[in-house]
Amino acid sequence: MAHHWGYDKHNGPEHWHKDFPIAKGDRQSPVDINTSTVIHDPALKPLSLCYEQATSRRIVNNGHSFNVEFDSSQDKAVLEGGPLVGTYRLIQFHFHWGSSDAQGSEHTVDKKKYAAELHLVHWNTKYKDFGEAAQQPDGLAVLGVFLKIGSAKPGLQKIVDVMGSIKTKGKSVDFTGFDPRDLLPASLDYWTYLGSLTTPPLLESVTWIVLREPIAVSSEQLMKFRTLNFNAEGEPEHLMVDNWRPAQPLKNRQIRASF
Repeated sequence: MAHHWGYDKHNGPEHWHKDFPIAKGDRQSPVDINTSTVIHDPALKPLSLCYEQATSRRIVNNGHSFNVEFDSSQDKAVLEGGPLVGTYRLIQFHFHWGSSDAQGSEHTVDKKKYAAELHLVHWNTKYKDFGEAAQQPDGLAVLGVFLKIGSAKPGLQKIVDVMGSIKTKGKSVDFTGFDPRDLLPASLDYWTYLGSLTTPPLLESVTWIVLREPIAVSSEQLMKFRTLNFNAEGEPEHLMVDNWRPAQPLKNRQIRASF
């Protein structure tokens, strides 16, 4: 039944450990970023995001979020610098959001929840592909961006406009020419720590880089996310909301800040 994980009472995050024991591991994500215990690390380098050549391919509803997928067969869109050693290629991004604007983010800052969170997923090119990288402690780097409610984000509108075409699980449409830089805040100040994927299989292979500055999106834009379905076409409608995992224990990890 391992493939039946979700976000409901009967299959949600508190049950994941039954099929994925690593859910109770030592470097699970997300976490609460307690700013009073974060350490500024002057050795941390600035982030280098080279997204000019990013080649988006399609957008797909996978039954727990939607992914915008990129061609990661070459160094077209890469993340370097910061806490990272080597080059990490962008393979996809996705969001987590709430049933209301009061919640939705996975990471929290001093227990504050944002309306949603964007995850840009990258894999370390020293490995042969994403699958191999995901098994390695330094295999993945995820750039997290908080979404707060404000004025509409033009960059997000292109995504919002195709929501109707990927309403149910398994639906996908071509989605080319999207520039992920349109979803980034002005400042690249960040927090970083060693963690995991926040969805099963919850592999502990992620260097997390969470940007301090959120981006603003409109309430109407986020409302469109909530029109998606967890279910496949022809199944009872189950709105895709609250697809976030709560904060996990930090255990003996240290969160570092670039600022």
